[in-house]
Amino acid sequence: MSMPRAKSQTRRKQPAYALIKDALAKRIRTGDVPSGTVLSESSIANLFGSSRSPVRQAFDQLELIGLVRRFDGRGVVAGKRQVKPRRIPITPQMLGLTDGPVEAVRSDTWDALYYRLERDIIYRSLFGRFRVSELALARHFRVGRTVARNLLLRAQAIGILEKGAKAHWYVVPLDQERVRNIFEVRATLEPLLLKSAAARIPAPLLDEMAERLREAIHFRNRIGVGELDEIEGDLHIRCLGYGVNREMFEALKRTHCAFVIGKHIQVALTAPQIDSFMDEHLLIMDALRARDGDAAAATLRRHIEWSHSKVAGWIAEFRAINVISHVPYMV
Repeated sequence: MSMPRAKSQTRRKQPAYALIKDALAKRIRTGDVPSGTVLSESSIANLFGSSRSPVRQAFDQLELIGLVRRFDGRGVVAGKRQVKPRRIPITPQMLGLTDGPVEAVRSDTWDALYYRLERDIIYRSLFGRFRVSELALARHFRVGRTVARNLLLRAQAIGILEKGAKAHWYVVPLDQERVRNIFEVRATLEPLLLKSAAARIPAPLLDEMAERLREAIHFRNRIGVGELDEIEGDLHIRCLGYGVNREMFEALKRTHCAFVIGKHIQVALTAPQIDSFMDEHLLIMDALRARDGDAAAATLRRHIEWSHSKVAGWIAEFRAINVISHVPYMV
């Protein structure tokens, strides 16, 4: 009886998106999920007992390794072959979930830990380069080393953390020059990539993103960090992912830290106010829905230039009123 329990504890140490990705990948490869099956975010989230955010991350990872593909509809299509999409019921048996939803998928818990780490990294990055101890982080958050490492890898993926000599983790300094360089790269590449993507993004996906934006704008005073990340990702990652030049898309990955800088610094200032970037995103989304690539690209460029100006101002204000605080897992 002890073996299943140990296995369950091991599964609980995985981030939700990784657990979902691994389970889907296995079942797609074995054919339990037939090629051509349409997988929707809502159905997979219900089966795994998670929110839709980790499912979306899992789909992105599966797409990168070629196990699912996008199509002119909601969700993704399973399988590598270009077979016609089939909307068939997704059962627990197909995914090996005969005991019900995977109780270990607690995305809110993992996300909360990650956002605390992300916040600490951003705040410290404004004052230089610091080492992050994986072991101390695990002890501080009271999680295993695997979870701590996955959290650090997530921060590394957006360019706020890096590995140095002897595989030690370090905060990437965020000085004025780096901020300027990040936004210069974004203002140059993102509009070009978006223009090439304008005719390729499925209409139902654009409608879904626009609806998510309108809802977030309506409830902007109650929106959380996770929802803000999702909205940023809709335009700056998912839409750009339909662009023609994959090298541009890969090059932009290290600029993703720009999405989180302003978010955390605003909260730290004396009178936090969620920036109105969502209104700007909606203008761009409306241009994309009209298939006007030129207008979408031009509006995106202005949005990025405005964002640079605002973020630079917030950073200057933050540095003026804050000092380096002690963080148990950073030295």
